[in-house]
Amino acid sequence: MRGTISSFRLFSAPGVPLDVAGACPRRLAHPDFLLRHLGDRTYEHLKLKPKQQHIPKADSELTFESVLGQDPLISPALLISEIPITEAALQTVVKGRRDAVSVIMGRSDRLLVVVGPCSLHDPATAIEYAHRLKALSDKLSDDLVVVMRAYLEKPRTTVGWKGLINDPDIDETFKINKGLRVSRQLFHDLTSTGMPIASEMLDTISPQFLADFISVGAIGARTTESQLHRELASGLSFPVGFKNGTDGNLGVAIDAIGSAAAKHHFMGVTKQGLAAITRTKGNEHGFVILRGGTKGPNYDKEHIKEAKETLIKKKQKMAIMVDCSHGNSNKDHRNQPKVAKVVADQLREGETAIIGVMIESNINEGNQKVPAEGPAALKKGVSITDACIDWETTVTVLEDLAAAVRDRRKLLGGATNGDADHQVTQLEED
Repeated sequence: MRGTISSFRLFSAPGVPLDVAGACPRRLAHPDFLLRHLGDRTYEHLKLKPKQQHIPKADSELTFESVLGQDPLISPALLISEIPITEAALQTVVKGRRDAVSVIMGRSDRLLVVVGPCSLHDPATAIEYAHRLKALSDKLSDDLVVVMRAYLEKPRTTVGWKGLINDPDIDETFKINKGLRVSRQLFHDLTSTGMPIASEMLDTISPQFLADFISVGAIGARTTESQLHRELASGLSFPVGFKNGTDGNLGVAIDAIGSAAAKHHFMGVTKQGLAAITRTKGNEHGFVILRGGTKGPNYDKEHIKEAKETLIKKKQKMAIMVDCSHGNSNKDHRNQPKVAKVVADQLREGETAIIGVMIESNINEGNQKVPAEGPAALKKGVSITDACIDWETTVTVLEDLAAAVRDRRKLLGGATNGDADHQVTQLEED
């Protein structure tokens, strides 16, 4: 064999083949090439002695000082092939995106309501909630576009359970591959009920595994200023809301809308799990989410007026969603209905800049810590992250918001063109 090696099979570990095509023999035998590309065990099988001077000890210590280990991650393409989106789920996603965009862009006078658990930890209970919400959504569909909050990842101020993807067994085993499979199957099952879903984009990799099921996205208060998340949002195929900063700063959210609407070039990951240069055309369906902050709530008339003035100044569309939880509820779930009532009163007075609300709701109210005996002892339908209002309260709040939309419609002299869009959708379904 001379010149080049067309196919050379090695074994980096017993029973694990590595194919190296078109490699130069001299380069292939180079210890530095083998160490960096084929792994330390290759030396044992090829009987080669590595030249340690090519990998200085100091460099190794600097590079890996804080890394305990790395495990393979399933590729998005493989997971999508294992759990493909069905026609029924696809129709749910498409309709959810279309309805949400109609509201955000001012073509519909309905109210966009993102409602559901703070985070999902029990798939069976999440599906039960989805069935309940679907029935309520159908009842209120003339006035509300209801999207289920389906959050799989949780940002933590310090540490804590990071969500179903990161730790699906809630036992600090961090089986992320399992978490991705469980999460994709759950998104499939939720949308198969006919209920569109919303989720937070907490990192820049997980959307490749899940984005085809999502109708509305959100960027949280801790990541709205992040350039990576703004770039990510610019390439998403659904509307994205940006929350004001944890200190209440609204400017960062409005700046994020403008950034996400622009074209970007950045380093990303393909469906095959390979690093790539990603090019996006921009996402014009961004909106602001007022969630309060360390300086207090920001959902009353004065704060809405201030937000509108800032949007005008920065030449952005009037699209404001009010988060009834977090800073606006002073982190007390019992205050969420009060916030929703203030929003409903503004709608009744003819406010059109408010396009939606976000509500943390579950089957049962409050929250709970994971007991010492483990997740099997958790109470059904109770959040393990932020506290939520219960189902009965949720029904009352949504019915009042729907009534407020009808009152606003009557005050402003009838339906907008968006309701014609809704009527067309209804005719297509019938």
